[in-house]
Amino acid sequence: MFNPRFFNLNFFRFLIIVLTLLACNKSEIKLSKLNNSPKNFNNSELILKKYTFDNENNYSFDFEVSDFLLGKQTPNDFNFDLANSSKGQHIHLIVNNGPYFAKYSNSFKQKLKHQNNTILAFLSRSHHESVKSEKAYSLIQTGNEKFDSNTKLLFYSRPKGEYIGSVSKKILLDFYLVNTEISKDGNKVKVTIDESEFIVTDWEPYLIEGLNDGEHTIKIELIDSIGNLIPSPYNSASRIITVEN
Repeated sequence: MFNPRFFNLNFFRFLIIVLTLLACNKSEIKLSKLNNSPKNFNNSELILKKYTFDNENNYSFDFEVSDFLLGKQTPNDFNFDLANSSKGQHIHLIVNNGPYFAKYSNSFKQKLKHQNNTILAFLSRSHHESVKSEKAYSLIQTGNEKFDSNTKLLFYSRPKGEYIGSVSKKILLDFYLVNTEISKDGNKVKVTIDESEFIVTDWEPYLIEGLNDGEHTIKIELIDSIGNLIPSPYNSASRIITVEN
């Protein structure tokens, strides 16, 4: 004979088990500063000498690099694995705040989709952490649709792509600021990782921990002291990354 009370009790127990398993599988996402990263690039410079392009939007860039060796592995004291380029230190080339292109020489070519572009180039350590010294970047605007070069800008750099195995435990979050600073009382960077929100007040590299297997959305926004998005062409950007622990 069917017993509703017995059925409800067993269903309740089953529900508790399912919820417990889900809670165990869901890790707490953490964001912390990356420590022990080499800081010996204060005098590094990246200067654009010239760029040219043809009718097919094939661009050639020629940079002058000082106090920074492209292609060299960056020494570090990390006691964990961090995603690293086997080709060494390089230039991150970001076009219209899209995913960057890694360039390992000071002169290179890049095909662009449009004539009007905002291009940020900056020096990067082999583990993809940007060099944040005053002269380590170049901001380039091509075409006729240009905005005020003093506009406060935030560019997304890392994370990007897939993180498999040991490099998925600690994932670099890095961004680039132009014409602005961030602080506790001033502008800030809002970081949203899936549904977890963090407010960043120091321009430093950070580590993301606690990501489960699967896809994750990382979003960064440049906000003012009361939390409003600062208007500009590139102050809100997001990427989807894949993690396989």
